[in-house]
Amino acid sequence: QVHVEESGGGLVQAGGSLNVSCSASGFIFSLFTMGWFRQAPGQEREFVARISRTGVHTHYSDSVRGRFTISRDNGKSMLYLQMNALNSEDTAVYYCAATSRCTGGVCSEITLYDYWGQGTQVTVSS
Repeated sequence: QVHVEESGGGLVQAGGSLNVSCSASGFIFSLFTMGWFRQAPGQEREFVARISRTGVHTHYSDSVRGRFTISRDNGKSMLYLQMNALNSEDTAVYYCAATSRCTGGVCSEITLYDYWGQGTQVTVSS
Protein backbone atom coordinates (compact mmCIF):
# COMPACT_ATOMS: atom_id res chain seq x y z
CA GLN A 1 0.00 0.00 0.00
CA VAL A 2 1.39 3.37 -1.04
CA HIS A 3 1.87 5.91 1.72
CA VAL A 4 3.28 9.41 1.38
CA GLU A 5 3.41 11.70 4.38
CA GLU A 6 4.79 15.19 4.84
CA SER A 7 6.03 16.61 8.13
CA GLY A 8 7.88 19.59 9.51
CA GLY A 9 5.52 22.40 8.65
CA GLY A 10 4.76 25.16 11.10
CA LEU A 11 4.81 28.86 11.84
CA VAL A 12 7.94 30.86 11.05
CA GLN A 13 8.75 34.56 10.91
CA ALA A 14 9.52 36.27 7.64
CA GLY A 15 13.16 35.87 6.78
CA GLY A 16 13.37 32.60 8.66
CA SER A 17 13.97 29.03 7.57
CA LEU A 18 12.10 25.76 7.70
CA ASN A 19 12.81 22.21 6.56
CA VAL A 20 9.91 20.00 5.54
CA SER A 21 10.24 16.27 5.02
CA CYS A 22 8.35 13.55 3.21
CA SER A 23 8.42 9.85 3.95
CA ALA A 24 7.34 7.35 1.31
CA SER A 25 6.53 3.66 1.34
CA GLY A 26 4.75 1.10 -0.79
CA PHE A 27 6.65 1.81 -3.99
CA ILE A 28 10.27 1.74 -5.15
CA PHE A 29 11.24 5.25 -4.15
CA SER A 30 14.46 5.34 -6.17
CA LEU A 31 12.55 4.76 -9.41
CA PHE A 32 10.38 7.84 -9.01
CA THR A 33 11.03 11.48 -9.72
CA MET A 34 9.90 13.41 -6.66
CA GLY A 35 8.38 16.84 -6.44
CA TRP A 36 7.13 19.47 -4.04
CA PHE A 37 4.00 21.48 -4.75
CA ARG A 38 2.12 24.04 -2.70
CA GLN A 39 -1.35 25.50 -2.50
CA ALA A 40 -2.20 28.81 -0.90
CA PRO A 41 -5.75 29.66 0.23
CA GLY A 42 -7.97 30.41 -2.73
CA GLN A 43 -5.28 29.55 -5.24
CA GLU A 44 -4.46 26.60 -7.45
CA ARG A 45 -1.82 24.09 -6.52
CA GLU A 46 1.53 25.09 -8.00
CA PHE A 47 4.86 23.47 -8.70
CA VAL A 48 7.72 24.29 -6.35
CA ALA A 49 10.60 21.92 -7.11
CA ARG A 50 11.44 18.47 -8.37
CA ILE A 51 14.40 16.13 -8.12
CA SER A 52 15.50 13.31 -10.38
CA ARG A 53 15.57 9.68 -9.32
CA THR A 54 19.27 9.78 -8.49
CA GLY A 55 19.12 13.24 -6.93
CA VAL A 56 21.57 14.68 -9.44
CA HIS A 57 19.15 16.91 -11.33
CA THR A 58 16.82 19.46 -9.79
CA HIS A 59 14.46 22.13 -11.05
CA TYR A 60 12.79 25.00 -9.22
CA SER A 61 10.02 27.44 -9.88
CA ASP A 62 11.15 31.01 -10.42
CA SER A 63 9.56 32.11 -7.16
CA VAL A 64 11.71 29.85 -4.98
CA ARG A 65 14.92 29.41 -6.96
CA GLY A 66 17.91 30.44 -4.87
CA ARG A 67 15.97 30.20 -1.59
CA PHE A 68 14.72 26.59 -1.52
CA THR A 69 16.70 23.36 -1.87
CA ILE A 70 15.18 19.99 -2.68
CA SER A 71 17.02 16.81 -1.75
CA ARG A 72 16.38 13.11 -1.27
CA ASP A 73 17.73 10.07 0.52
CA ASN A 74 16.89 6.96 -1.47
CA GLY A 75 18.19 4.67 1.24
CA LYS A 76 15.60 6.08 3.64
CA SER A 77 12.87 6.80 1.06
CA MET A 78 12.83 10.40 2.21
CA LEU A 79 12.38 13.70 0.40
CA TYR A 80 13.30 17.09 1.85
CA LEU A 81 12.72 20.76 1.14
CA GLN A 82 14.95 23.29 2.86
CA MET A 83 13.31 26.70 2.73
CA ASN A 84 15.28 29.86 3.49
CA ALA A 85 14.46 33.55 3.38
CA LEU A 86 10.78 32.80 3.73
CA ASN A 87 8.20 35.48 3.06
CA SER A 88 4.44 35.75 3.40
CA GLU A 89 3.92 34.59 -0.19
CA ASP A 90 5.38 31.22 0.78
CA THR A 91 2.44 30.57 3.13
CA ALA A 92 0.69 27.47 1.80
CA VAL A 93 0.07 23.79 2.28
CA TYR A 94 3.10 21.94 0.93
CA TYR A 95 2.63 18.61 -0.81
CA CYS A 96 5.07 15.85 -1.67
CA ALA A 97 4.41 13.90 -4.87
CA ALA A 98 5.92 11.04 -6.86
CA THR A 99 5.91 10.35 -10.57
CA SER A 100 7.12 7.47 -12.69
CA ARG A 101 6.05 9.24 -15.88
CA CYS A 102 8.57 12.04 -15.99
CA THR A 103 12.26 11.25 -16.00
CA GLY A 104 13.53 14.38 -17.72
CA GLY A 105 12.59 18.01 -18.17
CA VAL A 106 10.83 20.19 -15.66
CA CYS A 107 8.17 17.68 -14.52
CA SER A 108 5.99 20.52 -13.23
CA GLU A 109 2.62 19.27 -14.45
CA ILE A 110 0.44 18.12 -11.59
CA THR A 111 -1.24 15.49 -13.75
CA LEU A 112 2.07 13.67 -14.18
CA TYR A 113 2.25 12.73 -10.51
CA ASP A 114 0.92 9.39 -9.35
CA TYR A 115 1.16 9.57 -5.57
CA TRP A 116 0.49 12.47 -3.20
CA GLY A 117 0.71 13.16 0.49
CA GLN A 118 -1.90 14.99 2.55
CA GLY A 119 0.22 18.10 2.88
CA THR A 120 1.81 20.08 5.69
CA GLN A 121 0.94 23.69 6.52
CA VAL A 122 3.65 26.33 6.34
CA THR A 123 2.72 29.76 7.65
CA VAL A 124 5.07 32.73 7.39
CA SER A 125 4.26 35.66 9.63
CA SER A 126 5.31 39.15 8.61
